[in-house]
Amino acid sequence: MTLELDRRRALAAGACAAIAAHAPLGAAEGDNVTDTSNYSAIAMQLTARSLEQLPDTGAARAAILEHIGEIEAPIRTSSIFVAQYSGKPVKLAVLPEYLFTSYPGRISIPGFAERVGFAADGPEYEALGGVAQRLGMFVAGNAYETDAAFPDFYFQTCFIVAPSGNVVLRYRRLLSMFAPSPHDVWEAYLDKYGLEGVFPVARTEIGNLAAIASEEVLYPEIARALALRGAEVFCHSSSEVGSPIATNKDIAKQARAFENLAYVVSANTAGISGTAMPLSSAEGNSQVVDWKGNVIAQSGDGETFTAFAPIDLGALREARRTPAMTNYLARQRPALFAEAYAAAAEPFRGPDGMMQDGAPSIPERDYFRRAQAEVIERLDKSGVI
Repeated sequence: MTLELDRRRALAAGACAAIAAHAPLGAAEGDNVTDTSNYSAIAMQLTARSLEQLPDTGAARAAILEHIGEIEAPIRTSSIFVAQYSGKPVKLAVLPEYLFTSYPGRISIPGFAERVGFAADGPEYEALGGVAQRLGMFVAGNAYETDAAFPDFYFQTCFIVAPSGNVVLRYRRLLSMFAPSPHDVWEAYLDKYGLEGVFPVARTEIGNLAAIASEEVLYPEIARALALRGAEVFCHSSSEVGSPIATNKDIAKQARAFENLAYVVSANTAGISGTAMPLSSAEGNSQVVDWKGNVIAQSGDGETFTAFAPIDLGALREARRTPAMTNYLARQRPALFAEAYAAAAEPFRGPDGMMQDGAPSIPERDYFRRAQAEVIERLDKSGVI
């Protein structure tokens, strides 16, 4: 336990050093980092397409590439309108969660990885890079991704592609009910990618960009960890229930924004096609939240671009550098909580749950529910609940 705590402290110290040095943290070498501090961001509310009814992997792969090709036109035309309407060019477009594949359902982890997993050097990212290049903007989204270091696994991954065509950020979802997490193969993952690969921030000409996946916006620790690494704009790809009543995620988006003095650009699906589930079960309420926690743009239902708003990095940066009661980020004291978190960690989900004899091991689908039930039992015995 002492060795593990020492390692965590060392990793944290390295992260702080990277922040102080303004390390690129995911920016590709050669990408422009000249400041463009005032621009428009757009949350593209589009329909996700399930591939579960397609006959084979070849058909699924072809459908993914076709869908990637189709998104360029709506982003382009929407951006032209926004630029004409607001006078500020669109420099960032955020796409919904698992737009090109939908979620895995009951298919096995290796089966889903083979069927729809994007490889880091695969044709899907190449196609997305071409879209970003032709649009001349950053495109953020979410997909399931394979990794040669972890055969037969997939990770739900948020990506940001730069106008250069390079993937400048790749964030693997850490908290998921039914999908592998880097924490499940933690030691091997840290050995390969380091902490900067767990909490990446891309320093770009349109600000310091980070990504939050879907319901992870409900967990303040993730956004805080990214903010402590310099994040100014959270790209939030989601597929969630939209409602005229404020949902848990709606409340969380505002909280993550004001407590970190950061923008949240949140794109929801406009339904999920190709399943037996009613189309509009997950749609609506895409939004942009400013660094004060105000919802400054919000969509209704259906496919739309209407959640667009200006991103004013100058105002955000001035607020972060001004001593004030409302500068919640500067007033935070992470050291107060580090020891309390470490001391409370024992009954919760531990690292390396999918490692066996030093190698990644694929679990059955019922593993996820059993693992959570075991945590609940330990929390009960320890008096936490």
